[in-house]
Amino acid sequence: MGVMQVEQRMRPRTPGTVAARPMDAATTRSPVSQEAAPPLLDAESREWLRTLRADGRERDEAVARLHALLLRAARFECARRRPALPHLRGNDLDDVANQAADDALVSILARLDTFRGASRFTTWAYKFALLEAAVKLRRRAWQGREIPLEPESWGLFTSSDREPGQAAEHGELLDTLQRAIAEVLTPHQRRVLVALALNGVPIDVLAERLETTRGALYKTLHDARRKLREHLEELGLPLETLEEGN
Repeated sequence: MGVMQVEQRMRPRTPGTVAARPMDAATTRSPVSQEAAPPLLDAESREWLRTLRADGRERDEAVARLHALLLRAARFECARRRPALPHLRGNDLDDVANQAADDALVSILARLDTFRGASRFTTWAYKFALLEAAVKLRRRAWQGREIPLEPESWGLFTSSDREPGQAAEHGELLDTLQRAIAEVLTPHQRRVLVALALNGVPIDVLAERLETTRGALYKTLHDARRKLREHLEELGLPLETLEEGN
């Protein structure tokens, strides 16, 4: 996708519809203007903001330079993660890198007024591309795979070096935990907990499959763990018992 196509994608999107991305601590929006830039920005960062907020050819050239920077960052991340993704070919990785650079560009242009200079502008922008590439690679790795909703990793809680008495006690604790997951949690909480905590499904993948957000899934996971902890503590069995024995 060309830079101009990316710009066309960006225009109809309002700030409220763009997914959250890395940014400086201060996220309060202010009117987009050159006066909004903090006075302590380094010269290079000020120039990036000025040209990206300019008009005509000057802005187009700045956008093209930014896209090239983002593409280098995305390709770096794809290359770094390639050993863990042997099923992806070179063309697949290049496609992921280009998509990541495109989406990172859209997000950055929509968030210029959130940049506060905690780092150089290029460093700040670089992180957008790294995140986009990482998310897209995780999704590619799970493309076509069914999300496991039943525990596949109960064995992670077991250990072969326990004494027979310890193994039996630990088995009873594990059975209690399994029953608690089945009986105490809501179906949605159980689905999220099993997928994320037991079967290692990336949260970005699960959010996409369930058509929800990372934040909503984090809250569901937190609530599920809290309910399990309270239930097990009522039985005199702190959840840490299982974690320590792992």
